Amino acid sequence: MLLPDILIGHLGQEPEVRYRSEGDAVAVLSLATSETWRDKQTGEQKERTEWDRVVIFGKLADIAAEYLRKGSQVYIEGQLRTRKWFDKTSGQDRYSTEVLINQQGTMQMLGGRSQSEPSRSSDRGQSQPSLSVPPRGSEPPIDFDELIPF
Repeated sequence: MLLPDILIGHLGQEPEVRYRSEGDAVAVLSLATSETWRDKQTGEQKERTEWDRVVIFGKLADIAAEYLRKGSQVYIEGQLRTRKWFDKTSGQDRYSTEVLINQQGTMQMLGGRSQSEPSRSSDRGQSQPSLSVPPRGSEPPIDFDELIPF
């Protein structure tokens, strides 16, 4: 049995949703998780942000597409997977680590309804932290059929 990967963070961009040939939804999220600490020597507050790629399958993907927006806070519990791919530009093998959420995984929207409503209001973005999304061009498109754990 594998231990789940548990994350709480904010979306750095709108969910990217695609549909497999069978009609099942697959959503890809870019999730920012941050940790803060106080530097013992200087007393200065420090922060480090990590970006995680989250891939959601099935009904939860439909829910993510409908309700999650850039800046939404979300709780994720899924399985950590690393996939190998060939970078045609550099001629080297590359690796991508993702959190997969299928029937056994969990996604819970946090932070109240105003952050996760489908309607977009211009004042809502001011309360969310400013997050910059890492460039997506360095990874190939996901072969969703390859990621299915069954």
